[in-house]
Amino acid sequence: MKFLIKTLKASAAFILAIIALAGIYFLLALILSGISVKPEPAGNDVSIFLLTNGVHTDLVLPVKSAQTDWSRKVPFDNTAGKDTTMRYLAFGWGNKKFYLETPTWADLKFSTAFQAAFGLGRSAIHTTYFRYMDDDKDCIKIGLSRKQYKNLTEYIDRSFIKDSAGNYLHIQTSANYGSTDAFYDAKGRYNLFYTCNTWTNNGLKACGQKACLWTPFQRGIFKLYRRDK
Repeated sequence: MKFLIKTLKASAAFILAIIALAGIYFLLALILSGISVKPEPAGNDVSIFLLTNGVHTDLVLPVKSAQTDWSRKVPFDNTAGKDTTMRYLAFGWGNKKFYLETPTWADLKFSTAFQAAFGLGRSAIHTTYFRYMDDDKDCIKIGLSRKQYKNLTEYIDRSFIKDSAGNYLHIQTSANYGSTDAFYDAKGRYNLFYTCNTWTNNGLKACGQKACLWTPFQRGIFKLYRRDK
């Protein structure tokens, strides 16, 4: 009986500790995502987009600009559709296992979520080609100067793992979400404190745009930009 009581007390203490840690985590996320870094003056040389599906964010860049032709690094041929008329390319960073094994939330496994939360797996960049982008509540248009755009492209480029020739490592998989996307191996480890949205937020910092001091969620980022809508 005493053993049972001790076990119950230990279990209760463990559960309370988890709840307390979760509370601290969400409180920090709320506070720090509400603090914005000072942006640079807006540019008008290149337009990019900040895209969300309500949970995950992508940085969307023109396929071709005076500085970069992304189709050379992220070939159209690596997508099922191979459609060369696409004009924009979205970049999203995240846990590789989550990307490849969780096409919908209904497919989410505890093991996958646990691995992603605690940085136990590798990372990947999900690229998606688009023909058009709409400037609306879930897709924010942002103007950059040439220098700011260069800083952003360098930030994204540094996130890819490359071979000895400097080529991005394409992940051969049948788990693509459609006919215009492809996956590539990426640097870093996804975890509770560095999520897909943290990566996007840091990209915005890299090119001098409005960004949260820190955020693991998309809400903090989009709150900054929706104020202007």
